[in-house]
Amino acid sequence: MELETADVLAVALNDPLRVRQPAAGTITGWGSALPSTVISNADLEKRLDTTDAWITTRTGIRQRCVGGSVSSLAVEAGRAAIAAAGIEPAEIGLLVLATSTPDRVLPATSATVHQQLGLGGGAFDLNAVCAGFVYALLVGHGAVSTGMGNVLVIGADCFSGITDPNDRSTAVLFADGAGAIVLEPGGEGALYGFDLGVDGTGYDLLTCPQGGFISMEGAEIFRRAVRVTEASALVALDRAGVEPSEIALFVPHQANLRIIEAAASRLGIGAERTAIVLDRTGNTSAASIPMALAAAADAGRLHSGDYVLFSGFGAGMTWASAVVRWGAGDRSPGLGMIGGRGGPREGGGQSSALYSYSNTNDKGRDNGQDNGVPGAPRSK
Repeated sequence: MELETADVLAVALNDPLRVRQPAAGTITGWGSALPSTVISNADLEKRLDTTDAWITTRTGIRQRCVGGSVSSLAVEAGRAAIAAAGIEPAEIGLLVLATSTPDRVLPATSATVHQQLGLGGGAFDLNAVCAGFVYALLVGHGAVSTGMGNVLVIGADCFSGITDPNDRSTAVLFADGAGAIVLEPGGEGALYGFDLGVDGTGYDLLTCPQGGFISMEGAEIFRRAVRVTEASALVALDRAGVEPSEIALFVPHQANLRIIEAAASRLGIGAERTAIVLDRTGNTSAASIPMALAAAADAGRLHSGDYVLFSGFGAGMTWASAVVRWGAGDRSPGLGMIGGRGGPREGGGQSSALYSYSNTNDKGRDNGQDNGVPGAPRSK
């Protein structure tokens, strides 16, 4: 069933996951990667029935990047994260690759990434679509807790390959990218609380058949996404014993700016505590949360002891949230996605500017709508 905010009240005091012993594991390295081909809203204006103002006001997206493959982007992001952590690739005990757009049906794309990076240990793919990175993060913490050593968690997707370039309801949204973190045992970091779930009754809201293109019911996804992000985040916070006011950084799935703003507002988390890269990346599915985290960490927005709230939702419909204590210190490795393709840079990464927009009315576009979902019917 769909997770409602009221369900948070059902997290009883005897919930075994509430205020439990935190799972050890510190995020010590991070990195991200974007393809080199940039498609701006102005580019889309030339071939679709849309405008820059229509896209920006309804999604918050100004440009998106396409190209490459999941394995190539994952390798780039993973290499950056390992370098930032200051360890050798062979010291990785497990790779968890969150993706719903693998290079091929089999073998798993993680095998390619594992080989190209020269990792130790095992590797597998995980598919929870846009919630995939948080699922993989939880698996990574579990692996660290069982003594598996260092874990490399990557979120990577190439949605341009399953998006109809002539469908303006999806072509303006989806893009390609990868983000990665390294989890190490010990340190000051820890997983304090989490929540995950799936509502299979919504499986047909966002689908893609083998060899086909994405189709989605944007208005219903918007409605559910705001509610489930808030509800899931509240469950994770309650289980962690952490108040929303204690969250230093909220890192949500970067699907739509209005979804992010609505969920953050309901949680009582201001824009100054929210990580947003959507304006420059578009919706990169499982890659969006780690890319937003990397940009914020590069910008020096995180400090040891800070609480970080991750929350993602995706097709299925899946959802997952996690409250993590940051333990990587105040360093800024400069391996983020903004101009960071070649490795470390002097002065660290560029800040992900908190994005704002004016609600401009795009006159003459009568197939828009007021709830921030491209292609949905206009609200009455």
